[in-house]
Amino acid sequence: MRTFTLALAILGSTALTAPAFADPQMRIVDDPLELSIHMHWPRAQGYGVGGDADKIYPVEQAARDLTGIHLTDATSGKNTKDSAEAMNLLIASGNMPDIVGGHLIKQPVNEYGPQGAFVALNDLVEEHAPNIKAFWDSHPGLKEAISAYDGNYYYIPYLPDGKYGRAYFIRQDWLDKLELQQPDTVDDLYEVLKAFRDQDPNGNGLKDEIPSFFRNWEEVIRLVVLWDARSSGSDTYHDFYVNDAGQLVHPYAEAAYRDGLAMVAKWYAEGLIDPEVFTRGSSAREYLLGENLGGFTHDWFASTSGYNIALADKVEGFNFVPFLPPKSPSGRRLEEHRRIPIKPDGWAISYTNDHPVETIKYFDFWFSEQGRLLSNFGIEGEQYDIIDGEPVYKPEVLDSGQPVNAQMWAVGAQIQRGYWQDYRYEWQWTAEAARRGIELYDQHDILTDQFLGVAFTKKEQEVYDRYWPSIRTYMLERQQAWVLGSGDIKADWDDYVETLNDMGYDKVIEVLNAAYERQYG
Repeated sequence: MRTFTLALAILGSTALTAPAFADPQMRIVDDPLELSIHMHWPRAQGYGVGGDADKIYPVEQAARDLTGIHLTDATSGKNTKDSAEAMNLLIASGNMPDIVGGHLIKQPVNEYGPQGAFVALNDLVEEHAPNIKAFWDSHPGLKEAISAYDGNYYYIPYLPDGKYGRAYFIRQDWLDKLELQQPDTVDDLYEVLKAFRDQDPNGNGLKDEIPSFFRNWEEVIRLVVLWDARSSGSDTYHDFYVNDAGQLVHPYAEAAYRDGLAMVAKWYAEGLIDPEVFTRGSSAREYLLGENLGGFTHDWFASTSGYNIALADKVEGFNFVPFLPPKSPSGRRLEEHRRIPIKPDGWAISYTNDHPVETIKYFDFWFSEQGRLLSNFGIEGEQYDIIDGEPVYKPEVLDSGQPVNAQMWAVGAQIQRGYWQDYRYEWQWTAEAARRGIELYDQHDILTDQFLGVAFTKKEQEVYDRYWPSIRTYMLERQQAWVLGSGDIKADWDDYVETLNDMGYDKVIEVLNAAYERQYG
């Protein structure tokens, strides 16, 4: 690593023309080459098992053996789980490792890349990374989505696979007991939730059912979608979205949100939504299903359907099934959440790196067939076997009682390096009920395009940073207060919109749309 002053950082150009190294056995260098890495992400603050640099990931060791590249941990901010804070600490220290990776790196990399802190990857990929180049060629538009305002891109992203993420789930055993049909419209859902509240579907003689619950409180806000509003434009909560006129707006400034949130507040006041939805947290699903109290939610296909197996012996007849999104009053059936094709996570090459060609070849290794298997499934013969040409997890992985994704993180697979996820990894531990639900969703046109983000110029970024954080805070404070019954969103709406504009909302929207037009045309 070297110390750098951002204002004086410049990109070296000689390394970009180094000859390509071809090796059919994945070997990039003859002698081991160490490259330092900052790798900060929510589940590990450092590049090693549990963030411990002394405990090498088995996947890292396998990559070392195959490529000759050895990554060594140099992560800043190990005392915080906030990756943005860790990145700020890294930049402020001026002590840049060869590779900067992990969670939410897109914004700082696109901001500081054009200033010289990170290496532009366009030519490096074109000349030395055939697997990454093939990915861009087969997925048009994604390279543009990660590019900075200067037209260059500075990081290789984590690229999710698959279409569906979350789904609407309902207690089919409760519906059967009460002789009710699965709700087809939002009005049907309202009647079902009232029945769950009043008719004792768990059969314990108590009025203790929680008709609807959510692990993430943001999902209660997503209910506005059932009344033709939007809550986000991407798989990130509270994001901007592209409206029917092709303009970026924020859902919480739109009239449809006003009307939808008024209905959410009504449902909350009537006891149809978990009274502890803002405080119960991530344990809500496990507790409320395990105690036979919860009736309806919106959550991940694979993990939520797994409760049918986990609770089979505890809750008699337990049957929690995905069903189609209820139709809105206009007849719209929308699943707002989907797997975004490109994440703001991944890794970049810092300007201090003396080996950009070897590094981009290393990045490219993870897009090769062997590297993709390694990054998704772990070690062949230990976590999985190849059977009839397909990677298949060993029974001891699938039947261990531990989440498969957690097992992968522990060995260094499925972590937030720049790699292309393989949905076959998740399908293997997706319960049959969820598989049927995915097939059901696939029969209907219920997904919408996602906003993939923009790259600001320095001046645009200054406008965004000046106004947006306080606007967002105000929006979230008001929406929670309205749901809890403090104020009336319809009565307060005009003052709310005026306050947003006084706080600079119009200025934020202006720079967003300027950047959007420049980036996507």
